[in-house]
Amino acid sequence: MATLILNGEVFAPEPVGRKDILVAGGSIEAVAEPGRIRLDGLEVEVLDATGKRVLPGLVDPHVHILGGGGEGGPATRAPEIRVEDIVSSGVTTVIGCLGTDGVTRHMTSLLAKARALEIEGLSTFIFSGSYEIPVRTLTGGVRSDLIIIDKVVGAGEIAVSDHRSSQPTFDEVARLAAECRVGGMLGGKAGALHLHLGDGKRKLELLFRLIGETEIPATQVIPTHANRNRELFEDSLRWVASGGAIDVTVGPDPAPDDPDVSLEDCVRAFLERGLPLERLMASSDSNGSLPVFDASGKLVRLTVATEKDFIRKFRDLVLKNVLPLDKAVRLFSTNAAGFYKLAGKGRIVPGADADLILVDKDLALRDVFARGRRMMSGGRLLARGTFSE
Repeated sequence: MATLILNGEVFAPEPVGRKDILVAGGSIEAVAEPGRIRLDGLEVEVLDATGKRVLPGLVDPHVHILGGGGEGGPATRAPEIRVEDIVSSGVTTVIGCLGTDGVTRHMTSLLAKARALEIEGLSTFIFSGSYEIPVRTLTGGVRSDLIIIDKVVGAGEIAVSDHRSSQPTFDEVARLAAECRVGGMLGGKAGALHLHLGDGKRKLELLFRLIGETEIPATQVIPTHANRNRELFEDSLRWVASGGAIDVTVGPDPAPDDPDVSLEDCVRAFLERGLPLERLMASSDSNGSLPVFDASGKLVRLTVATEKDFIRKFRDLVLKNVLPLDKAVRLFSTNAAGFYKLAGKGRIVPGADADLILVDKDLALRDVFARGRRMMSGGRLLARGTFSE
């Protein structure tokens, strides 16, 4: 059945005013001035979006869909994510990854979970690998994963500057970046090298060497958790100034004694220094662990990241007047869709996937469409996992 969304204030992500949107077959078929779309002989569900804003579905490029963690032993393995958790946060597309544990959680399970979430209505992609090098893959190599496996868009999250990493050498990172680049070219993918940044003193040293000593462009590598602490974030800003992009992790608001740099402060730093916001992405790290280690490397506490913080921080940016709505949409949707070459995502234009969210004047989530399928209606969650009650 087709759906006609009427009179919504559309951000595509640029504000285009009040429009009607025709959705059919999982795609956006038309975006037109109110009253201009005429349909005869077609069964159509009509949704009056008067007073609401229509935005592209949010894109979360770093989600532990299988669950992450385990740094405190088997009992600290985080649970798998549910489709309900994702949809209720306004997210319609995720990129799944492994984390510290590439042994009890593995690539075949990651791929299977991604396919399950897609059957349940979402768009899903994955990274090959976990924290370690050599990279754990599906086909025996990152290059062939990118060429052969439809859902693989890069390698990640590979850990650097972290006591939990495999302590990769510069040559290992350079070879992996080259595999990502060539595999991406041959597979028509982004071929991104998604690097986890820890608290280590080397910070982004390997990345600066990569663009200084090889022909790999800075755009091939996307470091994540760049706001883990102030010193790391300053180094990350230098990376952006050199032509790269970064991914910052949204999450619980930092307590006064926490080292994390808040999303709001990250955005303010970009604006103050005249850095392009197009090179900034946000992700949730959802269902990954948030471990805290003491100076000797001992685990002292551990919590789990949640997708709920993703939409909460999206709203905060706008309601606290840090960013206008169109730029917040870019940060939480369009930028990631572009960097990871997710065709049809992050925009409201004819031919794009019908991934849409409707919010009220306070940015409260009211409706969600994922590839044209209605997943939330009037604030009521319709999406249900296969085994949900």
